[in-house]
Amino acid sequence: MSPPALLRVLDRRRAGVLLHATSLPDATHGALGQAARSFVDWLAAGGFSVWQFLPLGPVGPDRSPYFARSNHGGDPGLVDLAALGAAGLLETRELGHLPRAALLSRAARAVAVDAGTEGRAFAAFREREAYWLRDYALFMAIQDQQRGLPWWQWPEPLRRRDATALAAALATLAGPIAELEAGQYFFHSQWHALRAYAAGRGVRLFGDIPIYLAPDSVEVWAHPQLFQLDDAGRPTAVAGVPPDYFSVDGQRWGNPLYRWEAHEASGFEWWLERLRAQFELFDLVRIDHFRGLEAYWAVPVSAPTAATGEWRRAPGEALLRRAREVFGGLEVVAEDLGVITPHVEALRDGFALPGMRIAQFGFDGEQRNVHVPHHWTARSVGYTGTHDNDTSAGWYAHLDAGAQQFVADYLGATPAEVVPALVRTVLASVAELAVVPMQDLLGLGTEARMNLPGTTEGNWAWRFAWRDVPPGLAARCERWNRVYGRV
Repeated sequence: MSPPALLRVLDRRRAGVLLHATSLPDATHGALGQAARSFVDWLAAGGFSVWQFLPLGPVGPDRSPYFARSNHGGDPGLVDLAALGAAGLLETRELGHLPRAALLSRAARAVAVDAGTEGRAFAAFREREAYWLRDYALFMAIQDQQRGLPWWQWPEPLRRRDATALAAALATLAGPIAELEAGQYFFHSQWHALRAYAAGRGVRLFGDIPIYLAPDSVEVWAHPQLFQLDDAGRPTAVAGVPPDYFSVDGQRWGNPLYRWEAHEASGFEWWLERLRAQFELFDLVRIDHFRGLEAYWAVPVSAPTAATGEWRRAPGEALLRRAREVFGGLEVVAEDLGVITPHVEALRDGFALPGMRIAQFGFDGEQRNVHVPHHWTARSVGYTGTHDNDTSAGWYAHLDAGAQQFVADYLGATPAEVVPALVRTVLASVAELAVVPMQDLLGLGTEARMNLPGTTEGNWAWRFAWRDVPPGLAARCERWNRVYGRV
C-alpha cells in the first residue's frame, strides 16, 4: 500500500481548537453529519485551520477514547443516521422514532443487499480493509454472543483462535458480522467526506493515537504474541505512569504492555499499519504518552496503584526511523508531558517532532519551568490546557490567592480577564501550532471538564450547545489569529 496523502500542517503558524467529536452540539442523528460541518464552518470563520480530536476508536462502557478496542475501527456511535437516510438506506420517517442501534442495523442490512452505488462501495470497502475488518467484526460478534465476557474468558478454542472454531463462528455469526462491517463502512465513508469538506474550508484534522490498547481489544486477541501476556491471555505487567502532577499515586492504566522484541523482529509491521490507519484519517497525529516509546513504566499486576513499578527500555528510535522511511516523513506530535528525561528529549528532537507546552503548568513560580510561555520554542504545540486538565476558568478558580495574583500579573489581566488573556498569550506565543480547548474559548468552568485522570466515572460526557457561543466569538478569534500571524 502506498503512503496516505497528507495535507501539511506544520508548515506555518496555525491555530486550532481541541474538541472531541462526541462534544459536538445538535448531533441528534450522529456527529459526523451536519453537526461536524457546522463546526468546520465556525472554525474557518474564526481563523482556525486545525481541528484536534481525541482518539476515534470504538469505546467500552466507560466511554474512554484512550482505552482503544481497535487500531483501525471507528466509533459507530458517531455515524450520522440522517446521511444514511439521504442515501436511501433508511426511511426518513424512522429517524428519531426507533432506537439508534435498530436504525444502524436496518441500514447495515440494506447496504448489504444494495445493488447500486452504496452496495458496490461497501463491497469494495470490505475487500480493501479485510486485513483488519474481518478480525474486528468477528471479535465484536463473538463477544456479543458471549454476553460481553472479555476474550480471555471465552471458550478455549475461541480464546486461542483455533481455526476450526473461528470458521464455525464466521458461519454462525455471518449476519452480525456483516452488520458490524457495514457500521465501519458507514463510519469511514462519512469520516472521509468530512475530511474532504474540512480541507475545502482550509481546516486540517489532527488526531490522537493512544500508545496502548485495551486488554479486551481485537488487537490483543488477534496478536497475543505482540503483548506481554501469560498463557491464559492475561497481562504479566500493566501500563501506567509514576506519581506526577496529575496524581500522587501515579496512574495505573491497566493496559497490556508490548513485547517489543516481537515488534522489532517483524520490522514493526503492526505499528506501521497502526500509523498508516491514522494517517488515512488525519493530516497530523499526536502519539499519546510518547515517552513510552523510549522507556515505559511497568506496574506489577498485583499492585493497587502505579506508585510501584519500574522503567523498561523501548526501541522507539528504531520504530520511528522505520516509520520515517515508509511514510517519507512524520507529521507527528510527541505528547511529552510527565516524567521526561534527556533520553526522551533526544528521541523527540532527533526526529524533529514538536512537543507540547501547557500554559496552565507554567505558573508554579519555578523560573526554569518549560511550560511558562516565554520559555516555549517554535517547534512545539502550545495549549492553554488539554482534555486531562481542568478548564482554564476552573483551574484559575482553584488556585490560591497568591498563585492567582501571579497569573494575573503575568498576563497583565484582571481576574475577570484571565481566561481570554491566557488564550491570547497562547495564540501570541512562538509555538508554530497553538491549540485552545473549546471550553476555554467559551470561558466555561469545571462543570465542562472533559476528564479527571485517575477516575473512571463522570468523564468524556461534556457537550457544548450553540447557544453557549457568543455571536461575535468567531470574529473576535479571527482578529486574534490574524494579529498573531496564524491566518
